[in-house]
Amino acid sequence: MRRILTLSAFVAVFSMLALAESWTGRLIDASCYDQQKSATTCDPTSSTTMFALVASGKTFKFDAAGNTKAAEALKSRADRSANPNTPPSTTIAAKVTGTKDGDDTLKVEAIEVQ
Repeated sequence: MRRILTLSAFVAVFSMLALAESWTGRLIDASCYDQQKSATTCDPTSSTTMFALVASGKTFKFDAAGNTKAAEALKSRADRSANPNTPPSTTIAAKVTGTKDGDDTLKVEAIEVQ
């Protein structure tokens, strides 16, 4: 019985990983985007708490866990780790792995900020 439960859990985990997709695009401030309806002036800052990704002409907002992961990734990105006091470059590219939750929301499993 224990083997069956272990095997079932193992299969469930790997089936969820198989459903994950990846998107690459521009990381933006979702609050700014909601107000402006344009991503051109909505680069994220260190105080940004809601993020979105513009990929292939579509804008995807992040779930709560994704917003936390994006904030951490933004603070620890390569050009900031050498000198955290330098301002970040304006356009921030990101690769997001996760699943779609509806038409415009991503459940973020992992994020790489470049």
